[in-house]
Amino acid sequence: MYYGQQAKYFIIRQINRNITEEMTAKGIFFFKKKEKTGQAGINQRNVRKIQMLEQDIERVLFSEEELDRRVNELAEQINRDYEGKEITLISVLRGSFVFMADLTRKIKGHCTVDFMSVSSYGKGTISSGQVQITKDLSDEIENRHVIVVEDILDSGNTLGYLLKVLAQRHPASIRLCTLLDKPDRRVKPITADYCGFTIPDAFVVGYGLDYAERYRNLPYIGILKPEVYTKS
Repeated sequence: MYYGQQAKYFIIRQINRNITEEMTAKGIFFFKKKEKTGQAGINQRNVRKIQMLEQDIERVLFSEEELDRRVNELAEQINRDYEGKEITLISVLRGSFVFMADLTRKIKGHCTVDFMSVSSYGKGTISSGQVQITKDLSDEIENRHVIVVEDILDSGNTLGYLLKVLAQRHPASIRLCTLLDKPDRRVKPITADYCGFTIPDAFVVGYGLDYAERYRNLPYIGILKPEVYTKS
């Protein structure tokens, strides 16, 4: 009796082994295991990258929750001011793209979106004052209610130039919405109609803002350590 059960167990185990070897040879088990391990590896690498970025942050200025709450408040104000009107939101790339996306989803009325790229920074931390349009609008804005959506207002050189250019295209109205205002850097007399936060004279990154095209993916806004952008 004992030997019969042992033989039966041995046969079943051998059959299972043969099936496993056959399926492995066809890549079935190997493929599934590789896919799971690969995804886990990607997640781990992403976590490590974020951790490396965060090592360059001196301190968090505005958390995810604070940003979300303030964007809600700005959207509510815009909804009241433009009730019954269709607006055109113009995102100034690239820094405002995250702010623009969150703000647009909270607009209740009809709206269209467009994009411009205007630069006076290059890879530095201080505006050069020499403004260059690198991408113009795709659509006309004549007789439309325009809101320019910007990530940060500091010297006013870039936005002063941009608002002048857009005004020459005869919109019905034009207003400026900036997430951040840095008045200590102001050179041109530019005032935002909608402002998220007033900030000190520090270099900030995250939530779409960058230094040398990095740190845009941080979910909060933080002050970058000076040693990061003063490296020779």
